[in-house]
Amino acid sequence: MPTSEQHGLKAHSDGAWSAVPVQTRSERFASVEVSDFPAVTGREAVWKYTPVAKLADLISGELDGSAYEYTATEHPDLTVAWVARDDARIGGAGVPEERASANAWTSFDSALAITIRGEEQKELTVSRSSLGSGARAAHTVVTAEPFSNAVLILESSGGARLSENLEIIVGEGAQLTVVSVQQWDDDAVHLASHFARIARDAKLKHVVVTLGGGIVRVNPSTHLAEQGADVEALGLYFADAGQHFEQQVYVDHDAPNTRSRVTYKGALQGEGARTVWIGDVLIRQSAPGTDSYEQNRNLVLSEGTRADSVPNLEIETGDILGAGHASATGRFDDEQLFYLQSRGIREDEARRLVVRGFLVEVVQQIPSEQLRERLLEALEAELAQAPLLAASQRAQPEAAV
Repeated sequence: MPTSEQHGLKAHSDGAWSAVPVQTRSERFASVEVSDFPAVTGREAVWKYTPVAKLADLISGELDGSAYEYTATEHPDLTVAWVARDDARIGGAGVPEERASANAWTSFDSALAITIRGEEQKELTVSRSSLGSGARAAHTVVTAEPFSNAVLILESSGGARLSENLEIIVGEGAQLTVVSVQQWDDDAVHLASHFARIARDAKLKHVVVTLGGGIVRVNPSTHLAEQGADVEALGLYFADAGQHFEQQVYVDHDAPNTRSRVTYKGALQGEGARTVWIGDVLIRQSAPGTDSYEQNRNLVLSEGTRADSVPNLEIETGDILGAGHASATGRFDDEQLFYLQSRGIREDEARRLVVRGFLVEVVQQIPSEQLRERLLEALEAELAQAPLLAASQRAQPEAAV
């Protein structure tokens, strides 16, 4: 914790308040050692929306950090291999800021290193499945060499109880798309921290798709470290009854003329469906000419759901092109439904078309045609599992920030 003198603040005379909370996103404590973090109570800013009681083994327990089986596309410009903990690439994109991430970092035996080369665009897939029911740790490092161009799809399915870190290092002038797809079994638990460092004039499109799992928490952190760096962060999630899907997104503008766009969209249906989105954007004094915007949209499809959406924007310089944020959570648009029904479309089908249209904005931005088709099929399957909110229940208007 910072000292009480930070920002000129002092403790109260009664002595009950002797520390000042962290005032800026960049000042959070970071370490690769789990022992450096205090025990998690659930009251911490980074944990207050998370069901920590169900995650004690991943946050503080002993984790199996051994290698797991995977499949990968064979391509001359792709290398996938296990590397030792002392590999120079490890730690090049970021460092944990919370205990579960640090526990995974402390526990992994070897890291899966994915290296991408070549200026011609290629599509690559690395998949894993059925990691078992025991608590595990994992670490992955993706390196896009300077001026490389690729779409990398990371697929996860089956059962798992996993805490992991994913590092993405985007070299100068590289164009990289990383799509992380979570289609775990309904009882799976997955905690992930993604760290990305983007070099000069490089661009990263980072997409998080969460359609399966009991508790899935994916927290991407992007460091726009050099001039002209660009990130487009996209997210798509669909939470059913009893599922908890969480994303805490952080974009750090640390160099001149950098750009970021953050768009996360999700739908919720079923008793106890819960989603959490927290978006932090920091524009440092060292980042004049920044152009940034973040937004989160949630569509509520039934009663008994909850969507938390918290956009945060921190600006340390006035010399920017633009910055903004937006958040909205609401039910169906009655005007859209009326329009479709007036064209002879049944109400249940009209409601499904509205939901599909709401979510497809993110799906369409995924470069892989095959993956787009699979995701649309998965969304159709989600919509078919339970009846959507009836017209008589749509009483509350959209709440926007």
